[in-house]
Amino acid sequence: MKLLVTGGAGFIGSNFVRFLLNARRDVELVNFEKLTYAGNPESLSDVAPDPRYHFIRGDITDRSAVAELFRRGFDAAIHFAAETHVDRSIEDPVPFLETNIFGTQHLLEAARAFPNIRFIHISTDEVYGSAPAGIAFREETPLDPRSPYAASKASAEHFVTAYANTYGISSVILRCTNNFGPRQFPEKLIPLMIANASENKPFRFMGMACRSATGCS
Repeated sequence: MKLLVTGGAGFIGSNFVRFLLNARRDVELVNFEKLTYAGNPESLSDVAPDPRYHFIRGDITDRSAVAELFRRGFDAAIHFAAETHVDRSIEDPVPFLETNIFGTQHLLEAARAFPNIRFIHISTDEVYGSAPAGIAFREETPLDPRSPYAASKASAEHFVTAYANTYGISSVILRCTNNFGPRQFPEKLIPLMIANASENKPFRFMGMACRSATGCS
């Protein structure tokens, strides 16, 4: 089995790469990774010597590079690569449009030339927006993104669905929810809250500063 993983040096991607190489001996894996601030090659230093693992530095917004990449021939593409932080998207939405929407479309267009490939798109629960108290989201819940990040991921999902319906690409969309664990980038909620608590700093939730003893303001 020959797999393409985009964004495999990020937090979720690197854990997936390590898990798959350890779980399956019949896998050959190519990690196509830009190495932005959130991509850490040290996260995969333990598997880097594995002859089944291949690292290619590249950008999914580079259409020609993506097209050349797919000529290697893959059974499946697992698409983790994305700009992911809500606060960063509020400060500057442009990188989220470029990577999350245009980058995804470049991958889909390249995959279209290989009808037997399976395209697995890693999305987020953020596409649903905010849940009312006591309400749980379901797969059929209408999308209601509330941030530029969420809107870019919802748009990417629609492109995946459109390419499946229009061109017959075999695809799956996964909406991950609050992943956490070792090697997570410290701007994310859980490692940030742990770091703030250890330094006796206030917690911040969507602009509100919170302390356990005094509440939020």
